[in-house]
Order: sequence, then C-alpha cells, then structure tokens
Amino acid sequence: MTSAAAAAEDITIAILAGGAAKRLGGRDKGLVCLQERPLIAWTLEALDLAAGQPHFIVANRNLDEYARFAPTIADHDSGAFAGPLAGIAAALAVCSTAWLYSLPVDCARPRPEILAALRQAALGRPVDVLVAHDGHRRQPMFALYRAGLAPAAAAALASGAGVTRWQDSLDTREVDLSGLPENAWVNLNTPEEFALMSERMQRDE
Repeated sequence: MTSAAAAAEDITIAILAGGAAKRLGGRDKGLVCLQERPLIAWTLEALDLAAGQPHFIVANRNLDEYARFAPTIADHDSGAFAGPLAGIAAALAVCSTAWLYSLPVDCARPRPEILAALRQAALGRPVDVLVAHDGHRRQPMFALYRAGLAPAAAAALASGAGVTRWQDSLDTREVDLSGLPENAWVNLNTPEEFALMSERMQRDE
C-alpha cells in the first residue's frame, strides 16, 4: 500500500443518517435542529471538506431534504431501518475511490483528527478496515473501509450481521484515539442530549 492510497482525494466520506431515532419519537435525527440548524449541517461543517472531496449522505427517508445539504443516496433497505450496516453497504456499492470513511450523523461535531489518524494507520500495512478505538471501546461507526468490500458488506447485511460482527470477520485494525477528549464521541439520541449539547456549544462560543 502506498501513501497515495490514503490521500484525501482517494477517500469518499459517507455520513450515516438512516437511524430510526426511537428515543426522539421517531423523528429523523439528522434533520432535528441543534441551535436552530439541522444536525446534518453541523456535521458537514465540522468535517470542513476540501474542495472536491467526494462525500454523500446515506439515508432511508427524507432524501429530498438531505439532498439540500449534500449528495444523498438511499441505503439498501430504504425505509426499513435495517441498521448502519445497510448504509455502509449502500455507500460501498457506489464508492468510486480507494477508501470509504463512514461516520454517524448524530455526532454533531466529528473531530477531523479521527479521519487523519485512520488515514495515517492505513499506511502501515494492507488491511480491510481501520476503526477508531476511544481507549475504552471500539467506535465502529467511525471507520475507514477498503472500497472493494462492497460484495462482503452486501453478504453480511443479507446474513443479518451487525457492523461490529462484520468488522470482526475482516482484517480489521483498531486505531488508538484515546488522546481525544471524551466529548469527541458524544452521540445525540434524546431531546435532553440535544439540549445539553446546545448548552455546551453556547459555553464554547
């Protein structure tokens, strides 16, 4: 593997926005407002995409709404809430770069250090997946996948596997990101968590 294999232009970014959001009363989480802006807008802003950086949103409802923010594709089981592996499989199926970086929409401000560390780790040895580890546990939604994994992802989805189980079946390397603050991994799943994040952001201003 060469350094070019993990260059920014060879990575497509896929924002996974297909969850059922049961703890939000079934509302589409990526379109729920945080400080009067939809969560997807905060996610895209935090990514600070380079000009021409390939990226898209993977969703299973409200695709027209998401398309206002970025190119959008439907997951393999659109409307069925089949879990994040459905979104990853759909993203890999259309990925035209060497690598695919997945991340969840419910992390309002994803840290750029995560992708940077995964890219750097990809230079070490040929692997299928580089996945973030926060020092306590794996963060399976933050992962860098070799694009050739599309058939394997589709097969795993058909078998009923989840993301972690599928990653464990591959040549997967966990990347130590324990140096990041704990709030780097905060997921917004409830109205209370949205409110707390809003308060935290106001304090940071």
